[in-house]
Amino acid sequence: MIIWQPGQQINNGRFIIQSILGTGGFGITYKALETSTGKLYGIKTLNSTMQLREDFAEQQVKFINEALTIKGFDHKHILKVYEVIQEGELFGVVMEYIDGVTLFNYVQSKGQLSENEALLYIDQIGQALEYIHNKGQLHRDIKPGNILLQENKQEAVLIDFGLTRSLATKSMTNSFTEGFAPIEQYRHKGNFGPHTDVYALAATLYYLLTADGLKKEGEICPVPATNRKYDDEPLPEPKHYNSRIIQRVNDAILQGMEIEPEKRTATVLKLRENLGLIGGENQEEVELNSAVGMDYRKLQNYLKAGNWEEADEETARVMLAVAKREEEGWLTIEDIDNFCCEDLRTIDQLWVKYSNGKFGFSVQKRIYQGLGGTREYNREIWEKFGDKVGWRKGGDWLVVYYTDITFDKKAPGHLPYSVGELGWIVDGLFSRVETCKL
Repeated sequence: MIIWQPGQQINNGRFIIQSILGTGGFGITYKALETSTGKLYGIKTLNSTMQLREDFAEQQVKFINEALTIKGFDHKHILKVYEVIQEGELFGVVMEYIDGVTLFNYVQSKGQLSENEALLYIDQIGQALEYIHNKGQLHRDIKPGNILLQENKQEAVLIDFGLTRSLATKSMTNSFTEGFAPIEQYRHKGNFGPHTDVYALAATLYYLLTADGLKKEGEICPVPATNRKYDDEPLPEPKHYNSRIIQRVNDAILQGMEIEPEKRTATVLKLRENLGLIGGENQEEVELNSAVGMDYRKLQNYLKAGNWEEADEETARVMLAVAKREEEGWLTIEDIDNFCCEDLRTIDQLWVKYSNGKFGFSVQKRIYQGLGGTREYNREIWEKFGDKVGWRKGGDWLVVYYTDITFDKKAPGHLPYSVGELGWIVDGLFSRVETCKL
């Protein structure tokens, strides 16, 4: 049995093992440093359990063959596989290293996601699955733990292809994750196809939107397919746990999680259509809700047109109006602490939607917290945040020099920006974003 240790050199000294990133039913993944370039990579091998099997040699051949299949994938939301290496009797798959956290751990730490954020990630992974299916492959283990959220970005990446199989394969091993696996994966021979991954993707969305309610009832995942099929245990509709879910999304999830494949949504594309997703944006417009009767149509139009500077100024205007601080022209911490969640959610959803997850208060909050930021002011963290999002240049804050701000979708995730000029209360705003569950 071979387990690589931190500091160990492999592949004739080409790599130095840094740590173990994670283990699963089949594999173990290491963080490794390439000595010649200083770049970090992930290297995956079969784990100790697989190494002790009598058919280890056969399993390792399958492992490498699957790696070579994945090596041909080229999609921004799929973890990149570069090559296969050998160290003694053990083969390793060299992969892209991404600094991030799985969606499962993210939700466990932060709580269930807003509908807008959850749909953003599901759309990204949905596009990755369509790419895989078009190449004649299935993933077969879609779940929150196999989706990596990149550090300080609202970008999801599909990882762990240990169960990837050809669409032509009708007999599959009974490896799966309960709560996310469809009924056909419990059968030795079944009706496998794109609908197999549809079930798991819909179940993943179910979890992202209902994690808090599931936790209160002592559950960590949706009702397993076998319980529904053979024990007549009902699957509560997502709205049972989260009343904020719109009916369209609620119904699309349930259709995607139909027990029998013949009744289930057939393709990921159709699931995305049912959810109102296309090209990373919701077809269905953001509901322009306001607790104080604020009109957000002008902000929506600016964002639709990609007029980021005008949208930024309009954001400041409407926030002053909502807080009834137009005459003063600035906001206090007390104003932010009492800012209407309904209005803050509408503003944030508009920014996130039309920037395809690039801008928004919730995006900025995640970057800020990822650097260790809290409600308590910390100069070092605040300056790091300013550097990260482009609010500082050459060590100087750009609050006074508004013309120096880049109003371009390719810029760092710094918009909306002008609210900072309303009193430099953005750290308090992130706290309000958290309490409003954006």
